[in-house]
Amino acid sequence: MDTPDLFTRCLGYLPALLDGALNTLWVAGVGVGCGFLAGILLHRLLSSTNPWFSRPARVYVSIIRGTPVLVQLLVCFYLPSALGVEVPGLLAATIGLSLNSAAYQSQILGAGFAAIPRGQIEAARTFNLSRSQTLWHVEVPQVLALTLPALVSEMIDVVKASAVVSVISVTDLMRVGQQLSSSTYRPLEVYSMAALCYLALTSLLSLAAWVCQRRLARR
Repeated sequence: MDTPDLFTRCLGYLPALLDGALNTLWVAGVGVGCGFLAGILLHRLLSSTNPWFSRPARVYVSIIRGTPVLVQLLVCFYLPSALGVEVPGLLAATIGLSLNSAAYQSQILGAGFAAIPRGQIEAARTFNLSRSQTLWHVEVPQVLALTLPALVSEMIDVVKASAVVSVISVTDLMRVGQQLSSSTYRPLEVYSMAALCYLALTSLLSLAAWVCQRRLARR
């Protein structure tokens, strides 16, 4: 039997790699989404005048930003096991990426919150809006518009960083690449295709952000 040519082999890798890419996008998306909500809370804590809130928040951000994401994922995966609680790899991966992204997003969002004119907050109070209503209806929409490029950059960073979730047996794009490489004995071809898939994901995210920016600019 003739050996399939390079193009045919690469096409054969695509179905499995695309499944892995969808898992990568899901894990990264959940991580960034949860990280966004946690980042808002973290920003509030960092901005607090109460040192019992602000100091632990600063320590948390320093720890997350000063340690590798791989170590954070391993802690999220093995710490519950050490306490007698079994956590699936997928859940540990999303928790780890969420905690990591929250620290970075708190810094990004902080710049957005600082750019909102103080008069708008005072106007919201004049209309008897609660703090929660002011946050979600006045501040957050503007912060999203102001920080969208940086948030997309963070999303792209999380997609690339998610490659390490393969070490806790999450079937992401990198894990699928490892499995294909082991079964085909053609690591260069497989990992080149995986790299193209990562490039496609990040390019699509950049394109989506550009479209959103254009629409926001027209308003």
